[in-house]
Amino acid sequence: MSASVDTGARRDTMDGFYRAVRAVGRFWLWFFFRSVDIRHPERVPAGGPVLLCINHPNNFIDSLLVGGAIPRKVHYLATAALFRNRVVARFLRACGAIPVYRKQDDPDKMERNAGTFEACFKAFGEGRLVAIYPEGTTHAEVRVQRIKTGAARLALGYEAERPGALRVVPVGLNFDARKSFRGRVLVSFGPLIPVTPYLEAYRRDPVKTVEALTDAIQWGIEAEVVHVERIDESRLVTAVQELYRDQLVRELREERGLAERQIDLVRLSRAIVDSTNYFKRHDPERVERIWQSIQSYRALLAEYRVKDEAVRARLERRRPRQRIRRGWEAIVGFPLFLYGATVNFLPYWIPRWVARRMSHKETDYATWRFLTAMLATPLFWALETWIVARLAGPAAALVFALSLPLAGVLAYRYWVGAGRLRSRLRFGALALTREYAVRRLTTERQALIAELERAKNDYLTATKGSSF
Repeated sequence: MSASVDTGARRDTMDGFYRAVRAVGRFWLWFFFRSVDIRHPERVPAGGPVLLCINHPNNFIDSLLVGGAIPRKVHYLATAALFRNRVVARFLRACGAIPVYRKQDDPDKMERNAGTFEACFKAFGEGRLVAIYPEGTTHAEVRVQRIKTGAARLALGYEAERPGALRVVPVGLNFDARKSFRGRVLVSFGPLIPVTPYLEAYRRDPVKTVEALTDAIQWGIEAEVVHVERIDESRLVTAVQELYRDQLVRELREERGLAERQIDLVRLSRAIVDSTNYFKRHDPERVERIWQSIQSYRALLAEYRVKDEAVRARLERRRPRQRIRRGWEAIVGFPLFLYGATVNFLPYWIPRWVARRMSHKETDYATWRFLTAMLATPLFWALETWIVARLAGPAAALVFALSLPLAGVLAYRYWVGAGRLRSRLRFGALALTREYAVRRLTTERQALIAELERAKNDYLTATKGSSF
């Protein structure tokens, strides 16, 4: 922990209600995501006033992730629109949320934000932790949008009264697959952003100083996430990641002997962004050539209705022993899949159905699916357990209830593996009927990967280092 942290500050404690909500949220996060990796939580002081500044890629889930990552009660600044429902408002206030009025939601109530600042200053005075999403809204872009000045105004306003008391911590949320069940997510806490050095300038020119601190917070958040400056470049970065990141992972596993969990996927994604930016500046024609090759390859995939994963698997050609093992696992696992799919079909399907119909934008999908699953899953599990208890007795019902979460996860993994198998079988059928198409697909992919390898090596040579 930084030496500037007041280690003697009063430790912040969680009340019983918040602790219960946090425990429930942490369980469902464990169930919904394959892994939640937390980086540098020690950068958040155990006590004293703290302001967390967080990017906002996935709506309500973002708050659950940050709240579950640190052992302190988090007082989130939440849009006042959420407080219009009386029941929701009571729940949010019990969790410590503070309403903030946005121009797009409440243009005639902006003066009430003075009360929001007072509430935040009061929380800071009590040694509490406040969290703000300074982008102001959720979005699906692979970058941090230009943040609003609210976080800087809060920090400077409080520091002007109590210099050196407040700690400002940037937080980055990185989702490997935003909408997918059993995806991976990283919660990364950045180094403290000093506020005291801005105070003298703040007294002379508040407007410019707020802008300067806003820039510092922006850079702090960007340092903790995969950030792409331009929207058009994000399409290229995403395409390169889909085609090439697995190749980089395999190289790291083979060359450095790393396990999959030891490989930092966010760092790899950042390296792809950095190299793309480098070639955009120094060799834009090369970037355009790679982009055109990717577009051509994607067009071929669409034409023959196959997936890149199947083409990649064809090129890798697993050893006979691996194919036998996979086939044996598929045979043995099929009864477990049938059991898990049968008892978990409705808890899995209903949240997807609700999310598709209720989501008005991409960032809403995972939240609707997550919240619906929190309601539907225990409801259906309880109903099924009651039926088993009536038919086979309480002992069988207990065993059945304990089997439900594990059976659901195993069934999902089997289904994903079966999807890959179906894709490979379709590609195998294509090889029997249109051999020239398979040769064209594999040749184009090999050429594309070779070009990306050359670009990687040229980038590492030019920058005299390895960020991969």
